[in-house]
Amino acid sequence: MARTPDPMEARCRELAAAAGVDPDSRVAKVGSDRGMPAWCTFRDAARAELNAREQADAALDIANLRPQEPQYRDSPLTVFGEHDEATVAQMRNCMAVGNVVAGVICADGHLGYAQPVGGVIAYEKQISISGVGFDIGCGNMAVRLDTPYEAIAGTVPLILKDVQRVISFGLGRSNGERVEHELFDDRDAWRESDMGEYRQKAVAQLGTVGSGNHYVDLMRDEAGFVWIGVHFGSRGLGHTSATHYLKAAGGTDGMNVAPAIVDEDSELGRRYIAAMQLAGRYSYAGREWVVERVRHIIGGNVTDMVHNHHNYAWRETHDGLDLWVVRKGATPAFPGQRGFVGGSMGDDAVILEGVDSAEAKASLYSTVHGAGRLFGRKEAKRRFTRVEMDAWLQERGVMLLGADLDESPMAYRRLPDVLAHHAKSARVLHRLRPFAVAMAGLSEFDPFKD
Repeated sequence: MARTPDPMEARCRELAAAAGVDPDSRVAKVGSDRGMPAWCTFRDAARAELNAREQADAALDIANLRPQEPQYRDSPLTVFGEHDEATVAQMRNCMAVGNVVAGVICADGHLGYAQPVGGVIAYEKQISISGVGFDIGCGNMAVRLDTPYEAIAGTVPLILKDVQRVISFGLGRSNGERVEHELFDDRDAWRESDMGEYRQKAVAQLGTVGSGNHYVDLMRDEAGFVWIGVHFGSRGLGHTSATHYLKAAGGTDGMNVAPAIVDEDSELGRRYIAAMQLAGRYSYAGREWVVERVRHIIGGNVTDMVHNHHNYAWRETHDGLDLWVVRKGATPAFPGQRGFVGGSMGDDAVILEGVDSAEAKASLYSTVHGAGRLFGRKEAKRRFTRVEMDAWLQERGVMLLGADLDESPMAYRRLPDVLAHHAKSARVLHRLRPFAVAMAGLSEFDPFKD
């Protein structure tokens, strides 16, 4: 079978030769007896060059748009942690469009569609469709049960199989159990959002988790009590809404493109905001349904709950200004506000709380939503093996159903390292050790981008 051409190969070979390395020499690769060609080790460098070049091209395109009003030019950008050049360039490109007051890159940030994941931008009287993204209302929910881990330790494999049987994971799935919710009777919301035609599909999909990095986690805290954690968003409803309004606003679906901005008081802006809010309500309803179904499988009562979006836009007041704060892969963390932040499938998650500090104010009261990717999905599959991933999870006592190498823990930063950059703006209340994870099966691809 012929090898699929790697679009980076030619440049990787040039970089290898420039470094005095024979591109065709063999280097070791974990899990492979044959190793791999030396040029493969230059993929990161080649990709960094490509990303930087594409961000520079995007900057030229943005310069040809309607000029930014003087008061919004060169607004402050606060960066937490260390990031590659292309991620910072992408954020600066975003901040060169529209009524931008301030921006933030959280420590888990990386390149995203038009705006970095982990990127936060505050706008005056405007909202960014690109910034909210395709998975509107994607977020995390966690609940603590009064069930001790020791009471279920012997039945975890059965519980996990029941979770996978009851909850629908994967691409375009419908829920096997019809979910009734008052949201579907809110005729005004469906009319104002112009999403009425999608209502029946939304009914069928409520409570489905999807694929990619969406999951159901079972964890235990310092006191030994069981927590249920989930991560997913608005499924097809949010993706369809974002696609519709992005096109209506003249925007482009892509990574290295200008963000699509709409005025809050325009007809298009009002309808998009209504669609975003509908998708946000839908996301909350879906996560609540999944958590309750998993609680029913485990047994026990809920004694605590934490629930947040991290792909959304909120009306907030900062320095006396009424602003739209768009968080893409970032958790709101006002003083006293709690959030659930997951690591990779093999790492501890946390319940954290925003604090009142100069750093918190500079962050627009935002923090990380996860550990943040180090490698893209395709690169993770090239770099890592199932043996490595299984060994990582086994060492930490985590049982896994589903998932592929693109979600390998090695493809992510370590959450404690990321949180350390936000230590002055958010504090950790609980550390949650995962013991079981359910995700979509191998080779599932989810078009409802997160």
